[in-house]
Amino acid sequence: MRIKQPEISKAKAISYRVKDKSTCKVCGFEFNREQLHSGGGRLIAGKLTQELRRLYEVSKRYGKVYPLAYSILTCPQCLFSSFPTDFALLPPDEVEKLKKATLDRRTSVEKIVGPVDFADDRNLVSGAASYLLAIDCYQMRGMGIAPTPKKAICALRGAWLFQDMAEEFPKYGFEKLSEFLYLKSVSWYIPTLEIMTNGREPHEQFINLLGPDTDNNWSFDGVIYINGYLTRKYLNQLAPTKEKKLEYLDRSKRYLGKLYGMGRASKSKPSVIIDMAKELYEELQKEIDTINGVPPTAPAAS
Repeated sequence: MRIKQPEISKAKAISYRVKDKSTCKVCGFEFNREQLHSGGGRLIAGKLTQELRRLYEVSKRYGKVYPLAYSILTCPQCLFSSFPTDFALLPPDEVEKLKKATLDRRTSVEKIVGPVDFADDRNLVSGAASYLLAIDCYQMRGMGIAPTPKKAICALRGAWLFQDMAEEFPKYGFEKLSEFLYLKSVSWYIPTLEIMTNGREPHEQFINLLGPDTDNNWSFDGVIYINGYLTRKYLNQLAPTKEKKLEYLDRSKRYLGKLYGMGRASKSKPSVIIDMAKELYEELQKEIDTINGVPPTAPAAS
């Protein structure tokens, strides 16, 4: 399968190559990392979705720009991928595992999106593929770099980009991969909630990457909200029994209750996340009542 990827006009560049070279510790390849230019009308912010994703309007000069496509650093030669902060933090045992898996990485990603050259400028296709590669690589990383929250973020961002892919290329079934990544994301967000309290993976390794989008870091508040949102959305897939459904819903509701309560007591928390948390809390309670057979409360008389 080969997807025709859009060409980017050099006269209307949306990105540039940094001068300092990055060196891949897995294969030794040197390359110049690509970064998104800031300003100049490249990003025209639109609405914030219920998933805390920032949408962007199409620029007349630059067309569609996908800032998420530039977050993951990928070696063009061996396809080792990670957030930039983790790219050079590779102990010898991880280097060996990642080196042995090079062919598997390339084969698996090409089965999904076709041949993709990470020496070229990023676009929607290579951006989406980079998150698949990063998830695969973080599966082989140690707890010291906090792989679980990073896999959760990569899966969610990958789900968003493959959702965009399904709209751009409707005949390839990318919506199924997007749904799969949403489910993987919530499966990692659930343990991330526990990591936030037990510190099993170091907070300083992921606190600045929690996003979930690149425009605003909602930090732990975002983790609580997204976990609740995705738990409700994929409840039937996550929990096959009534008891499990109630367990997942109750846990998410308790976290949201704390977020909403702390938000009301603190003026420092943005009202948008507090309002969304309150609305989601009420929706989870309705879901719990429905499962328990509690009849809906009649609206108050005016």
